Amino acid sequence: MNNPLQIIITIAVAFIISAILGPIVIPVLRRIKAGQSIREDGPQAHLSKAGTPTMGGVMIILSVVITCISVGRGLNGDMAILLLSFILCGGIGFFDDFIKVVKKRNLGLTAKQKLLFQIVIAVIIAFYQSKVSVYGTSIYVPIWKDYLNLGWFYIPFIAFVLVAMVNAVNLTDGLDGLASGCTVIVALFLAIVGGSLGYTSQTIFSAAIAGACLGFLLFNRYPAKVFMGDTGSLALGGALAVAAIMMNIELILPIAGGVFVAECLSVIIQVACFKKTGKRVFRMAPLHHHFELGGWKETKVVLVFWSVTLLLCVLSMFML
Repeated sequence: MNNPLQIIITIAVAFIISAILGPIVIPVLRRIKAGQSIREDGPQAHLSKAGTPTMGGVMIILSVVITCISVGRGLNGDMAILLLSFILCGGIGFFDDFIKVVKKRNLGLTAKQKLLFQIVIAVIIAFYQSKVSVYGTSIYVPIWKDYLNLGWFYIPFIAFVLVAMVNAVNLTDGLDGLASGCTVIVALFLAIVGGSLGYTSQTIFSAAIAGACLGFLLFNRYPAKVFMGDTGSLALGGALAVAAIMMNIELILPIAGGVFVAECLSVIIQVACFKKTGKRVFRMAPLHHHFELGGWKETKVVLVFWSVTLLLCVLSMFML
């Protein structure tokens, strides 16, 4: 598939569906009192966001599924795995959000429970890809510009890629429009790459992700009328990971999604250093809070992170 018009049509369809779902889903979330709980140890400016409807990721999931089935003209093996992984990751987030809403607390599923479910999903993807892909257990190495066969190490590698990206996007979802905007850019990059390499299902799926997130941004941009919650962030992290995995470009994802990686690393570094020395490297983690507490407006942080993501995706394009 190398038709740019198909990508544009897919993005447009997903955008329209997501935009239509907003006025339908948001009032329902308000009615069931699915309000966001705000961390007490987070930036004080965020306390005013308490009660904003969460679980808006449902809009993104519905938009992507409807778009892929309609524009993609049905399901084949690749599309089925892409959507199944996307929905399952979103399902983990949905139950996490549901527990938070019902019990009115900021903690849902335990970290171990979420990790276990994510690993199961990763094993399913790894098994399918190793059996169906012409590259088997090989992955593309950008600088080397050749494929490397991982053999038995392929399954744990895929598990690491999925778990890392799912949680990286989840950690990035802390400012209005931040995670959704960065995902639009990375998903568009994956759609362009998929189109140029002839991956039809992966291209349509990635374009649908970009379009759905664009539509969601109508309601998620500052000041947000709805948050995606773990329902959306876990689904989107899984979507980006699976699309890259099924195009065998897993190693380019940390570069294109460098903002997600930086957000995740900031938390790891902060926790590790504090446990060892009792001192913090950042004013607050994840990284976007560090800049907030440094005096940047929320909108500035989001715009800068979007811009960095765009630059990294352009760099990744040249590397491929």
